[in-house]
Amino acid sequence: MPTTEVLTEFSGGPGYEPDSKNLYEAFLETVARQGDAPAIVAEEEGVRYSWSELAERVKAIAGGLNSIGLRRGDTVSLLMDNRSDFIPTDLAAVSLGAVPFSIYQTSSPEQIEYVLRDSAAKAIVIEPGFLPRLREVKDGLPDLEHVIVLGGEGGTMSYDELIRLDPGFDPGPIASGVTLEDPLTLIYTSGTTGPPKGVTLTHGNLLRMLSSVMQGVIDLPDTDARVISWLPAAHIAERGANYYSAVMKGFEINICPDPKRIVEYLPKVRPTWFFAVPRIWEKLKAGLESMLAGLPDEQREQAQGGLDAAIQKIRLEQAGEEVPEKIAAAAAAADEALFSALRTNLGFDQFVAVSVSAAPIPVEVLEFFHAIGIPIGELWGMSETCGVITINPPDRIRIGTVGPPVPGTEVKVADDGELLCRSPYVMPEYRNQPEKTAETIVDGWLHTGDIGTIDEDGYVTILDRKKELIINAAGKNMSPANIEAHVKAASPLVNQCVAVGDGRPYNVALIVLDPDFTPGWAAQNGLEGLSLEELAENEKVIAAIQEGIDKAATKMARVEQIKKFTIIPGEWLPGGDELTPTMKLKRKPISEKYQAEVEALYAD
Repeated sequence: MPTTEVLTEFSGGPGYEPDSKNLYEAFLETVARQGDAPAIVAEEEGVRYSWSELAERVKAIAGGLNSIGLRRGDTVSLLMDNRSDFIPTDLAAVSLGAVPFSIYQTSSPEQIEYVLRDSAAKAIVIEPGFLPRLREVKDGLPDLEHVIVLGGEGGTMSYDELIRLDPGFDPGPIASGVTLEDPLTLIYTSGTTGPPKGVTLTHGNLLRMLSSVMQGVIDLPDTDARVISWLPAAHIAERGANYYSAVMKGFEINICPDPKRIVEYLPKVRPTWFFAVPRIWEKLKAGLESMLAGLPDEQREQAQGGLDAAIQKIRLEQAGEEVPEKIAAAAAAADEALFSALRTNLGFDQFVAVSVSAAPIPVEVLEFFHAIGIPIGELWGMSETCGVITINPPDRIRIGTVGPPVPGTEVKVADDGELLCRSPYVMPEYRNQPEKTAETIVDGWLHTGDIGTIDEDGYVTILDRKKELIINAAGKNMSPANIEAHVKAASPLVNQCVAVGDGRPYNVALIVLDPDFTPGWAAQNGLEGLSLEELAENEKVIAAIQEGIDKAATKMARVEQIKKFTIIPGEWLPGGDELTPTMKLKRKPISEKYQAEVEALYAD
């Protein structure tokens, strides 16, 4: 039964040491074990590498990189979409002891210049479509000697030319000198409060973390396991879940070239382990609910009754209470009649673990997926910790928490409520920023910037970012992220919600319509053909959003509720003025850009 006692510190116990001293050695061990089993499948490229073929590809690329002078400790950048070339190129650089890192595809010329200059990148492997942005800033990058273009011209050489420089090269002797303490990659943070910081992660950080997660928390199979590569490679979640873990365990990596098509790829691949940000699950839930609502009356009532029973069952189990036989039977009947087929159609009939992180997710969304037999577990982490600090074990998920610390990790609550972390998975430094490093890691403890609690079983609950808490005019502390999550859960029309109320008498919100759901809703409500900008001013849409605001209010304390809102026309895109590439809200820029709209909400 869940407990309520609050602790100030908890340890995940001893961590696991990796069998290999660097990622390339771990890769070679996987190649020896997996051989002709599929390693990378890029259906739309017509590419399919076995592990043995991937090893030969890596050696050829390493030969080229070595020929142009890439050495241990040198940095090399990758700017490409999700494609079959990414992993072998990254691994080839790793085999030389170099430090590869990725740039977000949405980056502006100025952002590209910043990370290339900060990293002192010696080479970049780039797709032709990104070349114009690089050309704008190339003159300001004296360290950048080589521009290697994938499938095109316009650089110092093409990718094909690079591979032909020394195809018989063996990086093994060089790789043997790379240790757990050597840098493996740089992860540039999304920069919500300023220029991005270059998180340096070592081979030891990464291999120890994955060894502990995969041996101590998630029992993933060594054979016949699949993941989908679909998130930006500049994000630690993509690298950890869909690249590094796959290389260590020998998963089949399926390439989804466009993140917007992930729902299409799920039933094709049937992933063994799948990670997604909350917005994916929120939109998937909205789509499934719309599908159920479109069933004939009798079927719809049966489906809704079964869903209600399954959700009630989940809530009782989470509370540690006995499930009445009638409810259990109704949930089981619904699973047999509907949910099992639904899981198959979605591509979730062969999973071992399904995870969510990066932002708060409403409890209602988690309960929904648990009810239909897809038990999503929240995890919590940062780039600075290789992406993981705590994780819900698949067989012991506690909804509303991010799980206990992984083996090898300690967490504690500071006097001001901030969560601190100590672990061998914590970065050694921010590149070129010793002051920021010293501010963030104090006496061995990483200051996460998150406010949270720990229960007596070690399960951590995240309340919000320390610097983002709303403190209203009466001095009440509130979590904007939780308020926003309630609003998004209450209305599928809402794609983004920004709660505002710091120093104010009440809370208001900026709302952005969902570009996928809203047009279909509009067509059903006599508004077909209107643009998002036109719909933002439409009375029917405003009334529907108000219904969602009112519904969300029932889940919140009175002081947290949204009293007024305005719909911002258009769409907010990752990497734009309002969102980071990982879809986190840029609260300060939003506050500045939409100051007039906010003031108007408080004007009456």
